[in-house]
Amino acid sequence: MSSETVAGITVHHLNNSRSQRILWLLEELEIPYKIVHHKRQGDGLAPVELKAIHPIGTAPIITDGPVTVAESGAIVEYLIGKYGNGKFVPSESGMVDNLFFTHYTEGTVMPLLVNKLIFSIAPSRSPFILRPLVRLVFSGLETGFVLPRLTGHAKIIEDHLSKCGDWLAGGQGPTSADFMMSFALEAWVSELPDMLGPKIKEYVGRIHERPAYQRALTKGGEYKYAKAAL
Repeated sequence: MSSETVAGITVHHLNNSRSQRILWLLEELEIPYKIVHHKRQGDGLAPVELKAIHPIGTAPIITDGPVTVAESGAIVEYLIGKYGNGKFVPSESGMVDNLFFTHYTEGTVMPLLVNKLIFSIAPSRSPFILRPLVRLVFSGLETGFVLPRLTGHAKIIEDHLSKCGDWLAGGQGPTSADFMMSFALEAWVSELPDMLGPKIKEYVGRIHERPAYQRALTKGGEYKYAKAAL
């Protein structure tokens, strides 16, 4: 574990994780913060040391003085509400879309992507003698359950981006919906690019081109989805 000492908020940042979206938001807010870097274990899970920061034991976690906040959605809303000074707030016409996509990412999209990941790695982590059966079962679940649902949600997002403009809530810049959806779509574009349409790929590329996003990459370090849209 290493840290960069900067006065302000502390972000407990895990490589290749949802905490990248928090670094992007903080760079857009242009407020000082400190990063404490954590590395995934050999099994891909977060290190147990994160449980000393918050019992949830996953990243991102931030501390802001005596306040500790976990969960991406809660952190995004906390930071925008406390430090946004009117930035990243949707217009009245975009409020419902912003509310929907802010919660849709972790409520619907990420569980499906995580299921896809689990179903793909479960056979290799099963006892050798059971692997053919486990592979058959999980392949059936992936084909019959996960992939059709992801295909349907890809169309929902593509259709929305086709009519909303550059950002999910419309307007001239990102809102909480975009900060939240960024990680899910980066991972999706990286792992299942053929499932996604051009508007989604353009959207991820638009995020990656922002100077604040590039600064977050420089500070955050290793992040395998950084070139996902290319």
